[in-house]
Amino acid sequence: MPSVFTHAAIPLALWWASDHGRISPRLLGAGVVAAMLPDADVLTFALHIPYADAFGHRGASHSLLFAGLLGLLALLGARRLQAGRMQAAAFVFICALSHPLLDALTSGGLGVALWWPWSDARLFAPWRPIRVSPFAKHFFSARGLQTVLSELRWVWLPLFLCVCGWRLIQQRAPDVSQRP
Repeated sequence: MPSVFTHAAIPLALWWASDHGRISPRLLGAGVVAAMLPDADVLTFALHIPYADAFGHRGASHSLLFAGLLGLLALLGARRLQAGRMQAAAFVFICALSHPLLDALTSGGLGVALWWPWSDARLFAPWRPIRVSPFAKHFFSARGLQTVLSELRWVWLPLFLCVCGWRLIQQRAPDVSQRP
């Protein structure tokens, strides 16, 4: 997995790329939680649930279904998130789905159960440039530093450049609402 911090990159980039105030702080917070939440499945190790189990690490919580359920919760709580129902559902769904998609780009682990419960297959992307993150007690090590540098190179920097480019395009685009 990328580190839990890097999973927040997608909601933060979407927020930064959007018009000021379009994504409320509450909706942004929900998106960050949704992007990080799938890794709560590491708690299954303490329950002695095997990694490869459907409810093990990178299992059911890394599926389209899980992302869809989080999107549905956001739809139901849209008023509290200070967002429209479709905006809340779509934003939280995309943020949650970004988690297994980023994990599929990593160099280790067993892959993600993206299609669970329809399939137990664990998937990886054909290209896996992101170093897999060590678990908590080994995060502050040489390997952890290599992971952070890999994430900066393959996630944070590309997102930063994309958002900067998008903001530049927005600034240069003529405002059609001001035309007579």
